[in-house]
Amino acid sequence: MKSYKRISSFSFFFLVFSLNFSRSGAELHYHEFVVYIFNCHAFYNHNNAVNCSKSEIWIQQTPVKRLCKTHNIITVNGQFPGPNIEVRNGDTLEINVVNRAQYNVTLHWYDLRDLQWQADIRLFFYFDPANSASSMLSYGRRFRSLQTPSFRLRQHTSPRHGILQTRTAWADGPEFVTQCPVKPGGNYQYRFTIEGQEGTLWWHAHSSWLRATVYGALIIRPKVNTTYPFLTPKREHAILLGEWWDQNPIDVINDAIHSGAAPKISDAFTINGQPGDLYSCSTKASRTETVIFPVKPGESNLLRFINAALNTELFVSIAGHIMIVVAADASYTKPFSTSLLIIAPGQTTDVILIANQPISSYHIAARAYASAESVPFDNTTATAILDYDCGCLPDPARRALPAILPAFNDTAATVIFSAALKSPEPVKLPGPVDEHLFFTVGLGLFDCDPGQNCGGPNGTTRFGASINNFSFVLPSRYSILQAHQFAVPGVFSADFPARPPVEFDYTGGNIGRELWQPEPATKVYKLKYGSVVELVLQGTAIYAAENHPIHLHGHNFYVLGKGFGNFDPVRDPAKFNLVDPLVRNTVGVPVKGWSAIRFVANNPGVWLLHCHLDVHITWGLAMAFLVEDGIGELEALDPPPADLPLC
Repeated sequence: MKSYKRISSFSFFFLVFSLNFSRSGAELHYHEFVVYIFNCHAFYNHNNAVNCSKSEIWIQQTPVKRLCKTHNIITVNGQFPGPNIEVRNGDTLEINVVNRAQYNVTLHWYDLRDLQWQADIRLFFYFDPANSASSMLSYGRRFRSLQTPSFRLRQHTSPRHGILQTRTAWADGPEFVTQCPVKPGGNYQYRFTIEGQEGTLWWHAHSSWLRATVYGALIIRPKVNTTYPFLTPKREHAILLGEWWDQNPIDVINDAIHSGAAPKISDAFTINGQPGDLYSCSTKASRTETVIFPVKPGESNLLRFINAALNTELFVSIAGHIMIVVAADASYTKPFSTSLLIIAPGQTTDVILIANQPISSYHIAARAYASAESVPFDNTTATAILDYDCGCLPDPARRALPAILPAFNDTAATVIFSAALKSPEPVKLPGPVDEHLFFTVGLGLFDCDPGQNCGGPNGTTRFGASINNFSFVLPSRYSILQAHQFAVPGVFSADFPARPPVEFDYTGGNIGRELWQPEPATKVYKLKYGSVVELVLQGTAIYAAENHPIHLHGHNFYVLGKGFGNFDPVRDPAKFNLVDPLVRNTVGVPVKGWSAIRFVANNPGVWLLHCHLDVHITWGLAMAFLVEDGIGELEALDPPPADLPLC
């Protein structure tokens, strides 16, 4: 019997259960460790079918051993990573969070938002196991021959999806933005309905650095009697990538905030909470810190990758195998084959893997993509094992074949992967554009008080970060959404600039020191309901240029284009993909480069825009959009729930 930690097929350890009551019957998935669950008969969809899940979860301290050491970490229901949530498109969730930890906590549901589909015809693609031709054909484009199976197209007629899942900003989660945190001993019920989304998302803590250990997968399956746009795979696995510190992550960031220095880098990366067999304590005799994902020869597998790492973008590969990318951030993609994934914190990528290699064990490996020059990073590699289940006796001496990963600074590889991500069909972009915005994103330095010894460069500065030279400061007496809803003065100002206050050579190597220090502030940018927004995110080279994964809460967006250098408003828009841009909720801004996105502000409330490297949001690389109410109740924010926590 192998000593690995084995993950059985479809064992997702559900925290919240999908109850799908229909005229044909009901389906209930559960697992024995769930603390609390009961049936719901109060919510109905348009087909009069009840779809409701209720659960209670406990935020608590739990002893966990990794890398030879045992630490008390903050967990959900005693699990690390936290339980995976599986629901269906159209389900309503009610999740009661009970905080038994010593820290304030909130949870963010990443990123439950409906995108209005503009087309009546959707092209579906599916795997045909009977056709193992050496090329993959998709939407008229031929991909490189890598002995991958073929995908064939089919058309599916579907109704237009309306703007259905809105007005629930109180359940979004970022502390002091949409809610005050749940204090130790307190509780709060998150309630929302999932509409118009399928695929892989995730949930995580949105307080300090608690998300280092408080996170899990959020898997949204198609509605009952509907299917994936590809043949249903034989097996599915959620693969969560994370970071591990050999000390309390809250202490790590608190020490950095106190000193002004950069925080200590992580000691390991993890795959489903385990670092793998390349680290200490993962010996040949006892690989208890390595996760196994079983596959059967010849079968198709849907692998749902989630980068839950706190501060690191990750390269991922699987030894000897080609992956077919079919979705990103819960949006289907035009399928393409690749041997390498690049996933930023906050992003998800779904791939189909065909177990078509000789029976053996193969490494799944993840290591850092570190784009900043001369900046320390975790240069270790996490591993799990893809293990062919041949029905034969296990071979304890069989070692996993190694995976091939690029150099840590291989930006060219990230460009190739990013360029291949497109929507599966032409889209009708929203327009005309009402708001043209230009935001600079990057690092900076704050001067220390005279005579103070700080941990930043030269001992006289503290690290900071900003958007348009304003370093975001969280309020403490009220959340921004509460202050907006109840017209509380002095909490925030609505004068965030549409462009940086000073224009300069953003990616140049000789930026004046007067531009290095941002201004601390709590500012929002107001958007009228229904306005079409085109936003260019421009990276800067202040102190250290690097790739910034930028996440927008409450909305999905189209990724129109990316480039290096300073954005040229005359020439670069001609390079935009206006035909089949990908829909995402998190976009990478290239090192010394820019990204352009477009979205419709059709979700009333306050929505955070921030870098998903948590050290950067701690330093202030964030701002918030305030989307005003539209006309009538259905275009207005719901009143706050009765149990909304107080600051």
